[in-house]
Order: sequence, then structure tokens, then C-alpha cells
Amino acid sequence: MFWPMFAVAVGFLGLAVLAVFAVRVFLEARRLGRQVADSAQRIGRAAEELERASLSAARAVDSV
Repeated sequence: MFWPMFAVAVGFLGLAVLAVFAVRVFLEARRLGRQVADSAQRIGRAAEELERASLSAARAVDSV
């Protein structure tokens, strides 16, 4: 009777450890997703600024 109870306890412990790791992976994936979204917004803003700068530079060259 000891070994079946031990096996059930070890199985439950294993599931608990897997659940903890699953929660940690989920939280880290959410954090990474937020960082990727922030980076995409920053890249978009930088691209818009570069486009505006290139247009003003093109106008400056045309006026010369």
C-alpha cells in the first residue's frame, strides 16, 4: 500500500511542478509579447520620422 500512495504523491508533485513552470512560461511569453509590440511601435515611429526627414531633405535639394 505504501508504493501506490508514494506513486500518487510523486505524480501529484510532478504535475504541480509542471503547472508552476507553465505559469512562468505564460508570464514570460506575455512580457515578451509586450516588448515586441513596444519595439514595433518604436520602429514605426522611427520609420515615419525617417520618411519626413527624407522628404524635407529632398525638398531642400530641389530648391538648390
